[in-house]
Parts: sequence; structure tokens; C-alpha cells
Amino acid sequence: MLPTAYVTPAAVIFLIGGGLACFAGYRLFRWVLGINGFILGAMLATSLMSASSMWALAVAALVGGLIGAVLMIAAYFVGVAIVGAGVGALAVHLGWSMAHADPPFWAVMIAAMLGALGALAITRYMIIVGTAFGGAWMLIIGAMALNGNEAAAKAAAAGSAWVVYPLDPATGQGWVWAVWFALAIVGALVQLFTKGKRR
Repeated sequence: MLPTAYVTPAAVIFLIGGGLACFAGYRLFRWVLGINGFILGAMLATSLMSASSMWALAVAALVGGLIGAVLMIAAYFVGVAIVGAGVGALAVHLGWSMAHADPPFWAVMIAAMLGALGALAITRYMIIVGTAFGGAWMLIIGAMALNGNEAAAKAAAAGSAWVVYPLDPATGQGWVWAVWFALAIVGALVQLFTKGKRR
């Protein structure tokens, strides 16, 4: 968990990274992978440490983030499969959440495998959908945290399940789902109809 002083920088990273992913995820896929790898690496590194020293946490977040970014960029095709697996798992969770239940492990695994295979078969569209939804969620968290939303600020700093698991929003934040879907659809359409070569 990051100290309170680092909530604003974390929110800014979520805001910028989310915007890039949502509206230009396909063309900037390696950058998006790097940013997400940095965030995941920093979250993992800081979760393994106690909050006793701000400097130690900052260094751990930086080192963990850099390692995560390098690994994600190096694993480009693995990243494509991961995006597909994430979309597949997300679809299963969404279906089961409508019935107010958790999906069985086997259903999540099958959906993730099918999503990974599908992503490799139709890479462009899977990247667009995955980055649009993931980026829209990061964008919302970053904007809410910068706006003073306490739950979002805690989520951006702590790496709570609310950040990485969009189908479990904070209490009283159900409207976030509608905004998330709308923003993701707009982001996907922008990516589909934007000309330009993926870098």
C-alpha cells in the first residue's frame, strides 16, 4: 500500500495510462503494456513490504514497476494472449454477477483459454476491446481519485480488488458500471475508426 502522499501521482498515472489505453490502445499497445506492467509491478512490490518507510516503499514501487514494464513489453505476444484471457474471464464474471454468484473456477479457466486463443486469432480486435475496457476503468479510477473520491483514492494507492476487479465497485458506486461501459464503447469505436499504424 502506498502512503497517502503518493495517492495523487498514482491517480495521475491511472488517468494518463487509462486515457492512452482506452483511446489509442491498439496503436500504442507496447506503451500500454509497459504502463500496465509498471502499475502491476509496483502494486506487487509494495504489497510485499510494510508501510514503515516511505522511501523504501517508493524505491520498491519504482523497481517493481520497471521490472513489470520490461517483462510486459518483452512478452508482447504473451501480452496479447493475456488481454484475450482477461476479456474471456471478464465475460464469465459478468454473466455470473448478474445472477449474484461467483463463477466456478473451471468456467473462468475455460473462458480465459478461449479468450487467449481468440486474441491470437483476431489480435487487432481483441487488443482494441481489451485496452478500451481496461483503459476506461483506469481512467475512471484516476479521475475519481483526483476529484477527491475517498474509495478511488484508496484503491489507486492500495491496489485493492476494486481497481483490478471492475465488477466489484465500492458500495454506492454502482453508477460507475454505466460510465465504464459507455466510455469503453466510445474508446473502442475511436480505436476502430482511427487511421494509423500500430507502433
